Amino acid sequence: MNIYDLFFSFISNEHLPIHVHVTFAEYESNIEMEFENGKVKNLRAINVKSRLPLPSKGLKEALKFVKKYQGDIAEKWTLFFVRNKKVQCEVITKKFK
Repeated sequence: MNIYDLFFSFISNEHLPIHVHVTFAEYESNIEMEFENGKVKNLRAINVKSRLPLPSKGLKEALKFVKKYQGDIAEKWTLFFVRNKKVQCEVITKKFK
């Protein structure tokens, strides 16, 4: 499994804290962003009820992705859920470390 097998999304009518849903086949986990003084302090994986959690390799890749794009994720969350603005879907095809 690599990052290209994972699907990252928000679900409308969401709740705090800022988080992103990560799915792969029948697996799903949420990655929550914990802030301190306006900066991401910690990322935490949360299991989703009635779904199998992401396998460890997928979760590791998802956490790396969210860490790299945390600013973009928080900005889009705020635009959509706080400012009620449309957010464009993005397809990311660049490799990252």
